[in-house]
Amino acid sequence: MGGFALILLAIGLVLSLEGLVLALAPSRIDELLELIRQMPVETRRNLGIAAVALGVALIWLASGLQG
Repeated sequence: MGGFALILLAIGLVLSLEGLVLALAPSRIDELLELIRQMPVETRRNLGIAAVALGVALIWLASGLQG
């Protein structure tokens, strides 16, 4: 799979999952946003860094499994 196709696949997966969350539990989004607002900035930053690291690790793993 080429690089551009992989990027389109990743964007499609993210949009599908985000849309699914909004479709199935729209009221929970408000609660989640309030919870995030109450977190200290440093905690939010650390969660973001952890999410990026996990995403990169999953991409690396997926590309290794592809061969």
